[in-house]
Amino acid sequence: MQLTIFRGSKEVGGNCIEVQSGNTRIILDVGMPLFDQQGQAYDGFAISRMTAVELENNGITPKVPGLFSGANSPDAILLSHAHLDHVGLLRHTAHSIPVYASKGTSKMMLAGSVYANQQQLPRDRFRKIEPSQAVSIGEMTVTAFPVDHSIHGCLAFLIEASGKRMLYTGDLRLHGMRRRKHEQIIMALEGTKLDALVVEGTHFGFDDGNKVTEYGLQAEIIEYVKAAPSLVLASFSPQNIDRLRSFMRAAKETGRTFVADAYTAFVLHLIGADADLENPLKTGNGRVYFPNSLKVKIQRWGTNRANELFRDKEIDMAEIIQAPEKNVMVFRSSMLSDFDGRIPSRTLCLYSTWHGYCQRPDWQEVQKALDGAGGKITHVHTSGHALSSDLVKFTKAIETRAIVPVHSFEPEAFKEHFSNVTLSTDGETIEI
Repeated sequence: MQLTIFRGSKEVGGNCIEVQSGNTRIILDVGMPLFDQQGQAYDGFAISRMTAVELENNGITPKVPGLFSGANSPDAILLSHAHLDHVGLLRHTAHSIPVYASKGTSKMMLAGSVYANQQQLPRDRFRKIEPSQAVSIGEMTVTAFPVDHSIHGCLAFLIEASGKRMLYTGDLRLHGMRRRKHEQIIMALEGTKLDALVVEGTHFGFDDGNKVTEYGLQAEIIEYVKAAPSLVLASFSPQNIDRLRSFMRAAKETGRTFVADAYTAFVLHLIGADADLENPLKTGNGRVYFPNSLKVKIQRWGTNRANELFRDKEIDMAEIIQAPEKNVMVFRSSMLSDFDGRIPSRTLCLYSTWHGYCQRPDWQEVQKALDGAGGKITHVHTSGHALSSDLVKFTKAIETRAIVPVHSFEPEAFKEHFSNVTLSTDGETIEI
C-alpha cells in the first residue's frame, strides 16, 4: 500500500490524499486550500468562482494523475465531511469517479448549494457509505467510523489492502458533544496494530484558543443571552450543529424566539431528526427571516422549494425591531444593511466562529454599527478540532507502526510526543 499526500502535508485545509494498492487508487478528500504559500488566508469567495484552468494556473489544484482530467482516473473519492477545505474542489474532478460519503455529508452539501453558492454532491456519483459497514472498492476494503467535528455527518476511514491497514481520521475533536464516537474507534481497533495512522494536527501550529468544551460553551451562551437587555445576534455557521443547538437552547431557556435565516431553517429541515435537534420551527418557538439579499434573488430568478417550506413562519425586520429583547436572531455580516441604520440599542452580537474572520472589512463595519447603537460583539467560540493535548491522547490510544500528520502547519511537533512519526512533503509517496 502506498500513501501520497498531494495537499495537506504542511498546511491546514485543502486535504487531498491518495491511497494506492495494486491497480486501485482512492482519493481521500478534495479540499479547497484555506491559505496561500505565504500563509495568508485565501479569499474563499474569489477562488470558489475560479475555473479549473484558473485554479491550475494559480497552483491551487493538486497534481493528482487523472483526478481532474478523466484520463487514468482514480477508482473513488472518499469525503470525510462537507467543509470546503475537504470538498471544495469536487466540482472540478472527473465526473466518472464515484464519490463515497455519509448521508449527512450529502445533506450538508445540499444546504450549502442552495444557500451558500457551494456544490451539491451529484446524485449520479454519490455512493452512501454507512458506519461500520465494510465496502469493497477494487482491491481495497473501506470501513467508515463516525467522528465528532463541527459539522454533521463526519467520518474517519479504515482502509485495508494487501495485508496493510491504515486509518484516516479526517477532522475530529474530543471536547465536543459526541466524545464517545472516538472511544468507539479506539475500541474497534483494540488488540490490533495499524500500519499507518493519518491524523489531523490542526492545533500543532494553531493556538488552542478557548479550551472550553461544547457543553461549557453552551452554558456560557445561555448566560450571555439571559443577561442581554436587547436583541441578541447569533453569528455562526448554520452547519455547525452543536453551535446551532446551543443558540436554540439559549433562546428556549430565556423565553426568546429563535429567528433562523432561510439557510439555517433548511439545515434544520434536512438533518434535525438525524442530529437529534429539537426544531423550534416545529415547536412554535422559532421564526424564519428572509434576508434582503435572498429576497432580491427570489425577485430576479424566482423562488425554490426550500424557501417555500418556511413561509408560514416568516418574520420581517419591523417585527424584530419592535420587540428586540424577545429574539435571538441568526446573523451574518451581509445582513447589516437589512437594519437600515436601525440596529436596536444595546444589541449584543455573539460571534461564534474563528476570530480571524472578525478582522475582515465587513465585520469592521458591523463593529462600527454596534458601537453607534451602544451594543457590542462578544466572542463565544471553541474549536472544531482536537485540542493539542487531546490530539496526543487520542493518538497514543491507537497502536500504529507509523503516525502520518496532515492538516497541520507544524507536523514536526508530533515528534515531541511520538518516536514513530513519518513526515512527508506534498506529492511524496510513502510506503506503508
